[in-house]
Amino acid sequence: MSADLIVFGEDWASHPSSTQHLIRHLPGERRLVWVNSIGLRRPRLDAADFGRVVRKVGRALHLTGRAKPAPREAAPGAEGGLVPLRTVQPLVLPMARGALARALNRKLLARSVGGAAQAAGLRRPVLWTSLPSAADALGALGESAVVYYCGDDFGALAGVDHEAAREMEAEIAARADLIFASSPLLAARFPAGKTHLLPHGVDFDLFSQPARRAAELPDSGPVAGFYGALAPWIDTVLIAAVAGKLPHWTFVLVGPEQSDVSALRACSNVTLLGPRPHAALPGFSQHWTAGLIPFHDNAQIRASNPLKLREYLAAGRPIVATSFPALEPYRQHIAVCNSADAFAAALEAARNDSSGAGSARRASVAGESWAARAAEAAALIDGLAR
Repeated sequence: MSADLIVFGEDWASHPSSTQHLIRHLPGERRLVWVNSIGLRRPRLDAADFGRVVRKVGRALHLTGRAKPAPREAAPGAEGGLVPLRTVQPLVLPMARGALARALNRKLLARSVGGAAQAAGLRRPVLWTSLPSAADALGALGESAVVYYCGDDFGALAGVDHEAAREMEAEIAARADLIFASSPLLAARFPAGKTHLLPHGVDFDLFSQPARRAAELPDSGPVAGFYGALAPWIDTVLIAAVAGKLPHWTFVLVGPEQSDVSALRACSNVTLLGPRPHAALPGFSQHWTAGLIPFHDNAQIRASNPLKLREYLAAGRPIVATSFPALEPYRQHIAVCNSADAFAAALEAARNDSSGAGSARRASVAGESWAARAAEAAALIDGLAR
């Protein structure tokens, strides 16, 4: 029997995370209610957070009582995949502290999410959460089992109330019947008897099949590329230093600006494009000279399993990266560097890349599809339902 699911994750229509990829690829007939993101920190009294609250409230009003199929952007390449029968934007107090606030959250979630599950006809659903902030939902939705999917170190993740996140994660881990962890470091934090290592997958066909060159890439000269959030864990100062050493290269960075990028803006050969749809990314990664993964070395990155790693490999182009644990299985296919001089030398060497090396990169992740990861997860989840 395929278990029905209530899933707490990021916003469904947002740039797809590992949770969306996995859920879309789950095999079998099952009903799904998706719960959009409950914040991982309490709002601040500033314009950015006020705008975020307004958007959440507007989305909640828009989604109330509606059965909305997911936009294609939510799961590129997953034609016919699982989509929610209901998408819920709950109005709750993010990372609530205190018995009264948390009791209020339980009632609000029981009404909004429980009502959506009932309307969608879910039967003894499994509650899957990818966020510690869903702790208040435990036991409030008539779930038959609890699955925690841990894809990040929330005690170190930027932009999170770390103490509250650790406490709520501990609550969920204690109540969970099954825990998935995306990296060995994360898996080691939970009871071994109910924890399963589930590394990220890749939409191999999307990233490996030839894509039209992105119009934003320059027509001539070597190009170093990056896509993803320009967040605090990205070493923008390192990118700027490398760009300064390679003035004949163009550095094209695709993604939202979520940290100080002034060092990059000061470089005449750096182009900041902003975000692009997920389905458009192969038009960049298949055609730049080399891809960049320039992380800071911190607790968050040591526990991470970045989606772009396998996507870059599937695209086949050379990769230059700082050292982090998740790249170890692929180290032979990646130039690992930890200084601007080494990055610059590796990029210059990438100009002589061979077709055989590109084929080997693609082959290294050919068997790591999201469908394979989802089938592995489904066997364990459906076992709980039985």
